[in-house]
Amino acid sequence: MRIVASITDPAQVIAAAAAGADLIELRLDLMEGNCALGVAECRQQTRLPVIATLRSADEGGKFVGDAGEWFRAIQPVIPHVDFIDIEQRFSTHADAIRTQDVTIIASFHTQGMPSIFELFGQERELRAYGDIPKIVVTPRHEEDIIEMIAFTHAARKPVCTGVMGEGFRYARLILPLFGSEFIYCHAGAPTADGQYSIGEAKAAMELLGAKKDM
Repeated sequence: MRIVASITDPAQVIAAAAAGADLIELRLDLMEGNCALGVAECRQQTRLPVIATLRSADEGGKFVGDAGEWFRAIQPVIPHVDFIDIEQRFSTHADAIRTQDVTIIASFHTQGMPSIFELFGQERELRAYGDIPKIVVTPRHEEDIIEMIAFTHAARKPVCTGVMGEGFRYARLILPLFGSEFIYCHAGAPTADGQYSIGEAKAAMELLGAKKDM
């Protein structure tokens, strides 16, 4: 389990690293100004691995372009990051991105709750083009959390799982205990509803005796 600080401003990098983040996620769709310059500024301030994410509006972000526009926006930052988050709708560009020596987080965010059979099917589809499948759902009932725990525990590793929204936010802390690779946190300004701060996540993991992956 590693803590990812999801940020929208390179000025937050130093505070995120000091708070104990293991990786930095730059939410390019939420950043102002030139994204490539923002990534370069981030790189100057930390040696932590950096994830570049340009999240679509359909999956909880602000980007509204097609796959071609997505690739043109992400292309300038690829040489400067360690991970690229790629939604399935943009996966046609995964092979080109992979040649530039980055790790691909193949992501799927949904406002619904797939069945456990559908979760395993989605994992296979994501793993077909990515290195780390990331599946984030919106639970409706406690039973949905139990299914996500079971899926996370049984799925091939590495895998990243999570939940959207405030209703079952505690699952963000529970899923890493059962094998989720990352827990996405904020460094002062949440980039998604329900995020814990880095400090809150660290304290919870230490209290629960969770082991961090290095």
